[in-house]
Amino acid sequence: MNKIFLVLFLISNAIILQAKEIKILSPDKKTELTLRTSLNHSTGLSYSISYQGSLIIENSPLGLEFENDKPLSEDLEVLSVKEKNVREKWKPVYGEKDNYLDHYKEVTIQFKERKTPYRLFSITSRLYNEGVAFKYNILTDKALTISRELTGFKFTKDYPSWVAGSAQSKYRKASISKTGNGTERPYVIELNANRFVALGEAALVDHARMKFSRAAKDSLLLLTVLDGKASYSSDFSTPWRYVMIAKSAGELLANNHFILNLNQANAIKDVSWIKPGKVIREVTLTTTGGKACIDFAARHHLQYVEFDAGWYGHEYDDAASALAVNVDPSRSPGPLALQEVIAYGKSKGVGILLYVNQRALSKEIDSILPLFQSWGVKGLKYGFVNVGSQKNTSWLHEAVRKAADHQMMIDIHDEYRPTGYSRTYPNLLTQEGIRGEEESPDNQQVLITMFTRMIAGAGDFTNCYFVPRVNEMGSHASQMAKAICIYSPWQFVYWYDRPAGSPIKKGGAGSTASVIEEIPDLGFYDALPTVWQDTKVINGKIGEYGTIARKSGDNWFVGTLTDQPVNFSLALNFLDKNKQYEATVYADDASLATATKLAIWQMKVDASTVLNIQLLEKNGQAIIIRPVTK
Repeated sequence: MNKIFLVLFLISNAIILQAKEIKILSPDKKTELTLRTSLNHSTGLSYSISYQGSLIIENSPLGLEFENDKPLSEDLEVLSVKEKNVREKWKPVYGEKDNYLDHYKEVTIQFKERKTPYRLFSITSRLYNEGVAFKYNILTDKALTISRELTGFKFTKDYPSWVAGSAQSKYRKASISKTGNGTERPYVIELNANRFVALGEAALVDHARMKFSRAAKDSLLLLTVLDGKASYSSDFSTPWRYVMIAKSAGELLANNHFILNLNQANAIKDVSWIKPGKVIREVTLTTTGGKACIDFAARHHLQYVEFDAGWYGHEYDDAASALAVNVDPSRSPGPLALQEVIAYGKSKGVGILLYVNQRALSKEIDSILPLFQSWGVKGLKYGFVNVGSQKNTSWLHEAVRKAADHQMMIDIHDEYRPTGYSRTYPNLLTQEGIRGEEESPDNQQVLITMFTRMIAGAGDFTNCYFVPRVNEMGSHASQMAKAICIYSPWQFVYWYDRPAGSPIKKGGAGSTASVIEEIPDLGFYDALPTVWQDTKVINGKIGEYGTIARKSGDNWFVGTLTDQPVNFSLALNFLDKNKQYEATVYADDASLATATKLAIWQMKVDASTVLNIQLLEKNGQAIIIRPVTK
């Protein structure tokens, strides 16, 4: 049972309620959330969080500020405290695991102002063993506009942190006091070698996006900053604000289902048409190129071909319409008989995806979706969408729901970062909001991304293999490891590569794409799944190294990335103890004369095997472990 602690003062034989503290414990009783309110104006509504007796978040402000009204934070009394305990498992349509545990204690506290206008509101808090989340629930019978959120996160020291100013910008190691205005979420902070936290937002559907900024007068206080105002005309709840707590950066990543748990359950009744898979981008925008990609996809166990920008005209031209095929001549001479390509793909078991820019989406989405469904298109990549404001956020999530009505899967391009909506609408398979291979991030950046951005959910990383930039970023084994470590139900592979037989005009679309060679390396991508029954974060240090093992059926896929040289022992104790396995190892070997300098070998392993992993600077390794069949 939660305890409600009252601080009382005895004055003239009368007991006066001066302040109230409400303490809530997590299911394992290690995390404690304390909410405080008082009657004077010196302090408003506030909270603190401790873990195993150590303060994680010092007393920090709570509340909302409205246009033409005083902030909703001061002079409050508690009207009621309602609690419930939940422990249940749920199965996602797809995921990094085939089931998730949703286990929390929830407390909703209703407040009332003691002075005019006597407004009512409540705060719902959830305590998980993985962290704390809370949201504001506002009762209103009139239109109102939130001009500012008062929520803060006060730290006890100037801890190191990893900062990105936008969803696709480069990460840098900083600290609480060096937090820039508009720092992205999730925001990962290292309190010590055995304590990490991630701050963020979950279930952002129709509100203004939240980011973080350092308070002007307190270098250790982080404040939530909304991307513009948020207006409502009836009762509403804000998105969740959360503080994840873990013993390591790897544990934070392993617990990323925490964000899914804060979202509503799947709202799509028939999910049979939602099919994750591997995707190759068609770069020539021609019928011949499309068919060449389909042949390659069918031969190498890829499920989709995506036609990127330019198939319906110049994507930045307001006059361009996605209701008809009209290839942009600056990208390709064509010709592109798209419906012929779609039919050819269907005959080979390969689906077609289309890219559509925000300019066409905003004016034609209600016509595009039924038309593409009639063509047999399987999904869309929403391009350069507007994000941040309440208006743009609401439009985008409505566009995902509309796509579901037409059995259309979605990938969101550019600055959108997930907050768990794929649980509610699993046709939203993936999104960018990540510094992917279009920006040529090296292994150090990928290893920061892996333990920060990937806490939020799937990331479309646009993995490539043959193009020269691979050697600038890391190595060919690194590329394979990334495809395991960076989770995405639609895994775009060979992003800057094209199959033989795909025609290229010099200077046109895809002219810088490298030709895919039929070499043994392709066996890795042939076998690679994109969704998993189980995932284990084996080890990791932000920006330095990391290993993830994922299970698909009876097979395991293990990826390791490193920035600096690293040696470690990898115990295969996650394998079934009563089975024998064969491991296929894909590793860098600079002594080889081949273009990719990738060594491939097999070995017998079992659950007692311990591998000695030795990697050079900016290298990687991928291992496929399959049961030995008698």
